[in-house]
Amino acid sequence: MPGVASYASGVSEVPLLGDTIGDNFDATVARFGDRDALVERVTGRRWSYRELAADVEAVALGLLGLGVAKGDRVGIWAPNCAEWVLVQYATAKIGAVLVNINPAYRVHELEFVLNQSGVRTLVAAAAFKTSDYAGMIEQVRPDCPGLLDVLLLGGADWDALVAAGREGDPAGLAAVQGGLSADDPINIQYTSGTTGFPKGATLSHHNILNNGFFVGELCGYTEIDRVCLPVPFYHCFGMVMGNLGATSHGACVVIPAPAFEPKATLAAVQEERCTSLYGVPTMFIAELADEDFDGYDLSSLRTGIMAGSPCPVEVMKQVIERMGMREVTICYGMTETSPVSTQTRADDSIERRVATVGRVHPHVEVKIVDPETGLTVPRGNPGELCTRGYSVMLGYWAQPDKTAEAIDPARWMHTGDLAVMDADGYVSITGRIKDMVIRGGENIYPREIEEFLYTHPDVLDAQVIGVPDAKYGEELMAWVRLRPGAETLTAQAVREFCTGRLAHYKIPRYLHVVDEFPMTVTGKIRKVEMREKSVELLGRND
Repeated sequence: MPGVASYASGVSEVPLLGDTIGDNFDATVARFGDRDALVERVTGRRWSYRELAADVEAVALGLLGLGVAKGDRVGIWAPNCAEWVLVQYATAKIGAVLVNINPAYRVHELEFVLNQSGVRTLVAAAAFKTSDYAGMIEQVRPDCPGLLDVLLLGGADWDALVAAGREGDPAGLAAVQGGLSADDPINIQYTSGTTGFPKGATLSHHNILNNGFFVGELCGYTEIDRVCLPVPFYHCFGMVMGNLGATSHGACVVIPAPAFEPKATLAAVQEERCTSLYGVPTMFIAELADEDFDGYDLSSLRTGIMAGSPCPVEVMKQVIERMGMREVTICYGMTETSPVSTQTRADDSIERRVATVGRVHPHVEVKIVDPETGLTVPRGNPGELCTRGYSVMLGYWAQPDKTAEAIDPARWMHTGDLAVMDADGYVSITGRIKDMVIRGGENIYPREIEEFLYTHPDVLDAQVIGVPDAKYGEELMAWVRLRPGAETLTAQAVREFCTGRLAHYKIPRYLHVVDEFPMTVTGKIRKVEMREKSVELLGRND
């Protein structure tokens, strides 16, 4: 449709919410106090909204008793658990900025995030799977002078905080909560940075409460919905689209397991009669492939969200037909936009839900521009997707220069994604301007891994690219040049060097040793050529 600009604005009769997360939560408690709010399957613990409010208040008063004040940063480093939810809403009620720390982080990343955001108080699991969180915290603590308190979940300090909070003065909390603005920063989420270290996307109550609310609106949520969340809380998918999407509608959050497990997820849907299920495509693929899949009763499912990477057609068909998720929606977004900018609707065709990421979200604008000129391109033409509105972050924490690179003077967030908008306003993501790799729904920026590989004694230079992978969509491959005198280097040796120092999903699976990288005449490395060569080397031409 030449001549019509690739621009769309999300007209909505439903107004934006103007309250803080704490006030919105309190309103839900007042309306639906006796309804289920939270279920933790592993421990069997359950909360009504009234019970959840009491525990959130205890944690909030406990944090105030520790001296945590509005604007102070409180880190949380744990897999999915009920306490994660308590800390999320407690910090919102006192105006502390919750800093989400990826459970896969190791000491290198942990120390950076604690210092860069200035975390004062850290709530953490003691351990999970192969991660000794307590040990890693002790390792970095001498180098984190701003870190005053560490509260290990299940430990004496955490229990003491909650006990003290139960004896606290609710009037004091109400006074603090009453002094908060919806535009205050309330959450920092780290995204892998192209500069070699993550950047802290800083989000307000207004950003994430509204995004969660409107995601829930497009899923048709009411107080009778029960939302199964196998996706991580440390990410917007879990804590915004999941938790805030549910609590802003009085729906119930079901935590199937601390981390994704297909059987635990399917059992949670069956036994809790969940109406909605979230996941990245690889999660749905794993659930559908479970040998006991046909034995689960999933008849309660109605809707859900698939996001993180494109969904194969056959997977979408099976999610609708075999899982009964007739109203499943596809979301597109990024942490910096709270996260969702586009979403398919419940009545969109399977083709729309597979080939596109839907239409613009309510109260949001999107446009597709020529990356060179910045001008909006006609519909049907590719360009960079930009988004603007209430959802755009306040900025990167303490990095105004990086913020200015991402958000232009007119407050458009430049996503770095190449996209096309069709005549009906549906957006398709066609590639990435940046070299970001999406592995199983995790966004990975190669530069951070390249910087780390430079610290290997045998590596002179390193370049990291994404290569096609049947399971994860993309896998990481490192191309390296060796230092003079270095004998050789194997992929296994690189993995061992990275293990324990980089999150597992950032560790390259493949390695290719070269004398030189392919370069342009101006000296820029040709990653496109590297990817093509890698596909041949790995036999991934199909």
